[in-house]
Amino acid sequence: MSTRNLNRIIVMLLFCLYVPVAVSFAQKQKITGKVTDATTGAPLEGITVRVKLSGSGTLTGKDGTYSIEASPNDILEISAIGFAPQSQSLNGRSSLDVQLVSTISELNQVVLVGSRSGGRAKTETAVPVDVISLTQASQPTAKMDLTALLNVAAPSFNYNKQSGSDGADQIDLATLRGLGPDQTLVLINGKRRHQTAFVAVYGTRGRGNSGTDLNAIPEASIDRVEILRDGASAQYGSDAIAGVVNIILKKDVNHLYVNAGYAGYYDRKYNTWFGRDLKQYKNNGPVDGNAFSFGASYGIPLGKNGGVINLSGNFLIQGKTFRQVLDTNLAHKDGLPVNTVRRSNGDASKTTGGGMVNLELPFANSSTTFYAFGGYNYKFSDAYAYTRHFHGYNPSSSGRSDRFPTDAQGNLIFYPDIMYSVPSPGGEPADTVFDPHIQTRIRDLSAAVGIKGEFGNHWKWDLSNALGRNDFHFYGDKTFNASMGASTPTHFDDGGFSFLQNTANFTVSKEVPGVASGLNLAMGAEYRYENYKIYAGEAASYTNYDPTFNKATGAQGFPGYRPGDEVDANRSNIAGFVDAELDVTNKWLISAAIRAENYSDFGFTSNYKFATRYKLAPGFNIRGSVSTGFRAPSLQQVNFSSQYTNVQGGVISEVKIAPNYDPITRAAGIPELKQEKSVNASLGFSWKPLSALTVTVDGYLVKVKDRIVLSGQFSASDTTLNETLYNTLNELHIDNAQFFANAVNTTNTGVDIVIDYTKRWGNQRFKALLAANIQHMEIDKINVPAALNDTYVHRKSFFSDREEKFVLASAPPVKLGLNLDYNINKLGVGTHLTYFGKTELFGYGWSGDLAGTGINPIVELDNGSKEVPELFKYKGKVVTDVYASYKLTKNLNWFIGADNIFNVHPSLGYVQGAKLAAYDGETGGPWDSVQMGANGIRLFTKLVLNL
Repeated sequence: MSTRNLNRIIVMLLFCLYVPVAVSFAQKQKITGKVTDATTGAPLEGITVRVKLSGSGTLTGKDGTYSIEASPNDILEISAIGFAPQSQSLNGRSSLDVQLVSTISELNQVVLVGSRSGGRAKTETAVPVDVISLTQASQPTAKMDLTALLNVAAPSFNYNKQSGSDGADQIDLATLRGLGPDQTLVLINGKRRHQTAFVAVYGTRGRGNSGTDLNAIPEASIDRVEILRDGASAQYGSDAIAGVVNIILKKDVNHLYVNAGYAGYYDRKYNTWFGRDLKQYKNNGPVDGNAFSFGASYGIPLGKNGGVINLSGNFLIQGKTFRQVLDTNLAHKDGLPVNTVRRSNGDASKTTGGGMVNLELPFANSSTTFYAFGGYNYKFSDAYAYTRHFHGYNPSSSGRSDRFPTDAQGNLIFYPDIMYSVPSPGGEPADTVFDPHIQTRIRDLSAAVGIKGEFGNHWKWDLSNALGRNDFHFYGDKTFNASMGASTPTHFDDGGFSFLQNTANFTVSKEVPGVASGLNLAMGAEYRYENYKIYAGEAASYTNYDPTFNKATGAQGFPGYRPGDEVDANRSNIAGFVDAELDVTNKWLISAAIRAENYSDFGFTSNYKFATRYKLAPGFNIRGSVSTGFRAPSLQQVNFSSQYTNVQGGVISEVKIAPNYDPITRAAGIPELKQEKSVNASLGFSWKPLSALTVTVDGYLVKVKDRIVLSGQFSASDTTLNETLYNTLNELHIDNAQFFANAVNTTNTGVDIVIDYTKRWGNQRFKALLAANIQHMEIDKINVPAALNDTYVHRKSFFSDREEKFVLASAPPVKLGLNLDYNINKLGVGTHLTYFGKTELFGYGWSGDLAGTGINPIVELDNGSKEVPELFKYKGKVVTDVYASYKLTKNLNWFIGADNIFNVHPSLGYVQGAKLAAYDGETGGPWDSVQMGANGIRLFTKLVLNL
């Protein structure tokens, strides 16, 4: 064939290809329409409208309208977070209006966590998942942080606001199903969130645990929160023994959201302002804990293919609260003596601010999407430590002049801006006291980037990397290093710690419609690197400059971290998983997952999960699961080292927490930390008898072996300790030592009940939500090391009766929440009632040979007749919140109300008939930290702008 003829053939072929394409482009036409809410008829802005074949896309405007070019036989795909997606064939039409059905505000929410099949309706899942719209939850309440909001919104989500607990005042560690704070995994947009560098060593909950600081995530950035209440280690890895919290960030565009509010406590019963005539306590006015918050978010469309970047931020400033029993007449029912243990008792002050970015950018003419999200949060907090008394003229106080700066003759050097005078009973001279301040500066940084798309025969893939770092820096303020005498500073850099986590993840999944009624197969791999550091404070914060050691060591309130505490530890792990969901029939769903991980420090682990759901009848499903779980010991638990000041039975002492590899730990016979293991099982049902009503009931059993907790304290004065341990403690000039250990095996059983009724008619809406958790925890075994299993005292020192009560109290037996909301036209009213069940805690014990140890704690009755157990019984109580809202304009809503309107407080933490032994709880105040809080009525008002 000649070259000339070949060229003609090529030209003809190109022409044949060009003509259909040209005709195709010529046939494109302008398509217009409007997208509205199927329930309310309101136009929807920022909805993505995409042409399926060409991949081009656009967004709806403020009036819900759109305009796009497409071929007459193409398909439009309409989607947005919070609405069920739709695909509509054009069939030659040039105009197409669409009504989207909400999946968030109604009962058929689609959830993403716990399934890699693209999401299922909440009632169709094989395991229970709560879906909480944060915008709706945050408006009609005085609560201004995420943890507190979730505490009253989810049945088995629990947290206790700590007070007088060092860093625990600033990090609100939450739990699921009564397990540890670090046994719940937190995700953001489905990606693992880093934990805080903080380890709870002081405080009534989560002792020995780390966790995730949910409050470091700006509230304004969150669209909704999904809480998977089931073990999920086989799906997501370590930390998911109790469940998973998945935070979904906003992706809406051209929508300005602003939430500005004020809240303050007005408690005439226990606010020290109303007892200022006692001249014993500090105060901050009749309304304290004053808080001002501001949050905003705005989404901007990117490109022409439905891309978006959402920018959000929050700022909060909150003052201290001051709470004491003001009735000091012991003859009265609830009269208590003056609190000499902690004269400034209440919540810390804090200032926090941060921002978050969420970006998603689809590639043109492609199924590939680039995404990124991340943020920064800064928190400054100031809390009071326990009170120091110079003389101790009050019989219930201890004079500790060694904690005060004195001159060469032992005379007090008085600091008028720090020290203050308090009257003493019985005509004794006034005493001089001071309350050290513990300050923290917390910096939290996170960034995640990824790319996802499809390849081959509709295989979906997702490649991502998430980096997070948390830095926790302590300072001592308005305090002293008494061993420095007149040269002592009053502000100290105490050092701190940081934690970095980097997680790289690759996942592929595919829907296989030809298998039974549909199979979704997913598999993936993950690599995670972690680094933990402790850095020392300035020398004056931890050094004792007194050669006789008659003066106390370091800064009072919080001695700084020492060079010997410093650590720079890291580890890595690699994991692989397979996850499958099979619709055996249209009624029967089964899912299974298996995951294997290998850690560079403690080795290999593998776990599985099996779950199923069956539709017995229309609207009625039964569901259940069984799984194994694990949690690797955190770097914080393995490497934490500190020397701090503790108060037990009114006695101030220096305590050393030795890291797992320390010679002190080895001398005590504490083995290397190993993973916590669990077996989870659940069985329940979801029932939708009416379109407006949903009922879910889920029972569960969780057995955890080798839970890592912080041991009790071993005294340097105990001559029965083995010689190596005894000598080491005394050489360090410390009073007590304690350790992290796999100390406890527990079993949790319980049931979660959620009844949701939402009814709309005309311009009215009524919603009733009952969320209940009933549970019981048992301690199956205390794993006492052989070296400490020689005597009763050593066994109990390892994990005392008091410590057992703390573990059990982390699983409150009952929590019931009932939310009632009614809206008509522009007006809305509502009430939220929460019943917090009873809990019991032991004090340290003032009496007997083991006083102050927490071992079989007892106190003597005031009349001296006998000794009784020092058991604090916190009765179950109902807290009532009320609110009203009014729509000032189309875009501006006003909220006003009060949380705890009846000013309900916890039971006082003392033994009836033993009032002279009061204030022996963990906080040093009238109450321990319990769920309901102790600040009383909280008034609030908010303005919410949606534009």
